Amino acid sequence: MGERKVLNKYYPPDFDPAKIPRRRQPKNQQIKVRMMLHMSIRCNTCGTYIYKGTKFNSRKEDVIGDTYLGIQIFRFYFKCTRCSAEIAFKTDPQNSDYVVESGASRNFEPWREEDEAVEKEKKKRAAEEMGDAMKSLENRAVDSKRDMDILAALEEMRSMESRHATVSVDMMLETLKRSAYDKEQKIAEELDKADEELIKSIAFPGSQNYVRCIQDDEDEDFGQASSNPCKLPDDNLKGKSNSELSSTVEKPTDSLTKSSIFNSSKDGVKISQHIVTAPLSSVSVPLFA
Repeated sequence: MGERKVLNKYYPPDFDPAKIPRRRQPKNQQIKVRMMLHMSIRCNTCGTYIYKGTKFNSRKEDVIGDTYLGIQIFRFYFKCTRCSAEIAFKTDPQNSDYVVESGASRNFEPWREEDEAVEKEKKKRAAEEMGDAMKSLENRAVDSKRDMDILAALEEMRSMESRHATVSVDMMLETLKRSAYDKEQKIAEELDKADEELIKSIAFPGSQNYVRCIQDDEDEDFGQASSNPCKLPDDNLKGKSNSELSSTVEKPTDSLTKSSIFNSSKDGVKISQHIVTAPLSSVSVPLFA
């Protein structure tokens, strides 16, 4: 049984390829090609969008009399996927792109606009440098300065990467702990300083900024004892003998009873004053049967 997929054919010993008749084909014959769409387009007939990467069968032909630097330009024909209208486009070797000729319009692509602007700038610069040597020198100086700046930035990035490569994880953690400890110490020092300033702002008895308060009392008899409420008890005891000190020191209950008696007597004096100063017309005498 013979092999189904034969790669090598049998040629008889008397085979002469010159005797094979050749067909004459037209010079610009169209060839069927299976290809992908290289751009996004919109059909002018039905308005359908055909996106980049769509596969289709097309007919390829040579564009007669149209070349770029000896490179042959080809034209492709294919049909719309919806309305079967014929669309034609051709190659553009100058820009390494394709140009839509008929049947559709190419969608807007922002990067193409940027490339066109860059190309226009290059052409404008070339036209300026064509007859002006000083302009050409200035442009070269600007380009060299830009290149030097780029190299300096690149060198700085390399040095930074080398410094970071030498830093280990343990060293980084130790640095973070040290910075946290220094921050805590700084906060503690600020709190201590604030406490010292607060203590200095308070005027204690006996200090240079201490001011004694003097109050006027209605009772003249008790005014001497209460004329200086800010005076400490130790100031009253200075200059007294032991017998006087023993007589002054009494039981705590005696001081409570004296204060209560004094308050009652004071209230009585005030009531009597009110009664004396009141007019007779306002005094009501109760009648007893």
